[in-house]
Amino acid sequence: MQADEQTRPRTKRLPRSVRERQILDAAVDVFAAQGFHPASMDEISETAGISKPMIYAYLGSKEELFVACIRREADRLLEAIRGAVGEDLRADQQLWRGLRSFFEYTQEHRSSWAVLHRQALAQGEPFSGELAEWRRQAMELISVLLARATAASDQPMQPEQMQPFAAALVGAGESLVDWWIENPGHTADGMAMRLMNLVWMGFGDLVEGRDWKPE
Repeated sequence: MQADEQTRPRTKRLPRSVRERQILDAAVDVFAAQGFHPASMDEISETAGISKPMIYAYLGSKEELFVACIRREADRLLEAIRGAVGEDLRADQQLWRGLRSFFEYTQEHRSSWAVLHRQALAQGEPFSGELAEWRRQAMELISVLLARATAASDQPMQPEQMQPFAAALVGAGESLVDWWIENPGHTADGMAMRLMNLVWMGFGDLVEGRDWKPE
């Protein structure tokens, strides 16, 4: 009997980080498909293959789990954009690659976008506050890119001066993804190209000191 116990393979315990990833992956899929209120912890538990007590122990209540999902998806999207933008590139190429990465990510991770944007916005506080934090970080990143584009002009600008333009760009990107979901017959490159032309053709003139004024 003792020999059998010694030779019997032990069940390998997965690291906490792996368990949490499994839980979050399942929760994102369930929240995206069902919505926050209809989604049940039972369904998340079944999808993840992890008991409810373990989910509560690792990530807390349903509300805390939803917040964790929003934060992880926001971090992943920002990491994808930052990873695509190299400081050695021209300013227009940095913006282009950032936009293309944004649309590629939202195309490949529809559940992620549904939780981060649609579900977080629809549920109000405290979840909409998490979305506001993602927007703040995205605007901060874009403000730096746009300010960098003006460095060689006669009127170089600081990132804080670019914040209104960054806010407009983030809002336009979100709106375009929502439109794209309802009109899926377009590529990520095509969507990025549309927004790039809308933004850069006007911003490029601004960098060169040409701006529109009413008569």
